[in-house]
Parts: sequence; C-alpha cells; structure tokens
Amino acid sequence: MATSFKQLLAEDRFIRLFSMGRIIHPVVIDMFGLAGGYDGFWLDQEHGGLTYEQINLASVCARANNFDCFVRMATTSYAQVTQNFEAGAGGVMAARVESAADAEKFVQWAKFAPRGMRGMNTSGWDSQYTHKGPKDFAVDANREHFVAIQIETIGALREVDQIAAIDGVDLLFVGPADLSQELGHLGQLGHDEVWQGIDAVWAACKAHGKHWGTISVNPEFAGRAVEKGCRLMIFGGDVLCQKLGIEAIKQSYQPRFADR
Repeated sequence: MATSFKQLLAEDRFIRLFSMGRIIHPVVIDMFGLAGGYDGFWLDQEHGGLTYEQINLASVCARANNFDCFVRMATTSYAQVTQNFEAGAGGVMAARVESAADAEKFVQWAKFAPRGMRGMNTSGWDSQYTHKGPKDFAVDANREHFVAIQIETIGALREVDQIAAIDGVDLLFVGPADLSQELGHLGQLGHDEVWQGIDAVWAACKAHGKHWGTISVNPEFAGRAVEKGCRLMIFGGDVLCQKLGIEAIKQSYQPRFADR
C-alpha cells in the first residue's frame, strides 16, 4: 500500500508527483510507476473536467502502483468534493481560492462533523464500499484525507496567513502561472514579485506548521523552491511528456524530418 501524502508530509519527506488531466489511461500511470521515483500524481479536474468514472479508474491504477493521488478542482460544487473522495482519490485541492473564507468553506465540504458538513454515504471507496460503519468512516476520513489550497490569486496571497492557520488544511500550493498573471507579470513565472509571494507562503506555512508545494517550472526554479522549504512538487505530466517525447524522436531523426 502506498504511503499517503499526509504521512510523507508528517515525516517532512519531499514528495514527487506527476500530473494528469487529458490522457487518463492505465498505461500512462503504469509507465510513471515503472519509471520509479514518483510518489503519486494529481488529477486536474479544474482544466480537464474529469468524470467520476475517470477519477475512479485513475485511483484504482494509483493503488496498483503504490501511488497516492489527489484531485485539483474548482470550488464550485460541494457534491464534487465528496464524489472525488468516494471515487477513491486520497485528497482534494481547491483552485482559484480568493480568501480565507473560501478556503474554510472548502475544508468544511471535505470534512464530516464536527469539523465540517460533508454528507454521510458509506457506499464509496473511502468507506470500503460499506465495510466501514458511519462512525469509523467519519473519524478515519477526517484524519486521513488530504486537503490542499492553491495560492494563485491576489486575494489568497493577501490572506495567506489566515489560510495556513485553518484547521484541516494540509498544504498550500503555489500556482506560479496564475500568480504571475495576477501580479501583472504574465508568463514570467520566475519574476521577483512571484518569489516574494512564495516567500509569503513559506513564512505562513512555517508560522502554522504547514507545508507548501508547487510546479517544477524549470530546474533552477525547482532548486530555489526546495531551498525555501517546498515539500511537494509536480514533475511532468501526461501531455508534457507526450510533447517532449515527440520532440525527442523528431530530433533523433532530424534528417528524416528536414523537409517538413
């Protein structure tokens, strides 16, 4: 069984993930598993519009490869949070959060009483398809499920300390692409103001005993992020690896493509 992201963070381990959002297929997950070195992946429901069936399939494949996984999603549907857990995902991450109030609402959606307002249903994966009773299910889910909040808007950055202080938030995740455009530096993911924002996230996490993560924009960015305490990072994904693989093949056979 895979070590969960929550357990890895509790041990202050560095977590290496890949992303999936367009090509949800067992072969893709198996190939990352065979490559070695990865702890799991995120599923991008925000941009990919992934269905319950796709989350369910990916979660089964995650378990087969000793991976954990979580779903990055918009904060637009209470029901979708619980559906992602019941499909088998180990966690959820809220995208485009604008305030601490937004983050608190998302946590309440993800937690059973007394911490939250999640509706009880024991027929999903996370209650072992009715093998767990309601009380044990609620206690275990509240303790074990991973909840992350993206810091990628001016509002979230302004209230990052309050967000980091929220009980039930396990990780803050910096989205450098959106944060750069929010700060007026579209596409400049390594701009000084972006790093100032990252410093604010790092400080808030240190103050409240939380961790933060981000995307490996490039090796220099990744190294600098780790120096600033980053403990979860995305290295590649379904579409990017396809692109890089195609480019590498064309480059290897460049003379055969010279007329195109």
